[in-house]
Parts: sequence; structure tokens; C-alpha cells
Amino acid sequence: MNKTKLTNIIGNSVDFFEYKIDETQYYEFDTSRSGPPEPMVNAMVGLKLLDTNDKKLVMINMHAPKGLFPKIANDYSWEIEELDSGDVKVIFSRKDATSQTTTDFNNNSCGGSNGGGC
Repeated sequence: MNKTKLTNIIGNSVDFFEYKIDETQYYEFDTSRSGPPEPMVNAMVGLKLLDTNDKKLVMINMHAPKGLFPKIANDYSWEIEELDSGDVKVIFSRKDATSQTTTDFNNNSCGGSNGGGC
């Protein structure tokens, strides 16, 4: 798989990469060594890229971003995979990319009430 670094992402604080597997376009970022609010901020930036149903966002993080899930649940679904490193891989998809998203992408801060789940 050939990953290409994206240089046209606005608002990110870590590198984003893209690659294709079969007919699906993937965007990926790694915040496993970043503290809050960077995982949430970069996830919100990346989710904006999912404008068709054949695109997915991959987030590598130190734990599942529990504070993010309620903010995006209306528009996005996700799968969580535990990695050998102890980190997690979260793969996000749009539920219906043909409809207008209701997600507030500016709501990218951690409330702190989720037990470190940002």
C-alpha cells in the first residue's frame, strides 16, 4: 500500500495520509502520542473529508475517543480495533454521505468528564 502525505488539510496538527484499498479511499492520522485536545481536533478535521460513501477515516490513538462518539453519532459510524502496540485504530465512515451532516465540527474540545476519553 502506498501512502501519500496530504498537504492541503486545514486545521490539522498532525500529518494526514491517504491511500486506496480496492475502491475505498482512506485518510489516516496518528494521534497516539498526542494529548488532548489534538485527537478530537484532528478527528473533526478528518471527518470533513468523508463526503462520499467510498471514503473512510482511520485514526490511530492511545485509546478510543469516547468523548468524540456522541458528538458525531448522528452522521458517522465507527469500528474499533486494538493494535498490538496497545493503541487503537478507529475507522470512521459516513452513515449517508448524500445527506447534509448535522455534526458541529467546531465542537472539537474535550469536556473532561469522560474519564480521559477525548
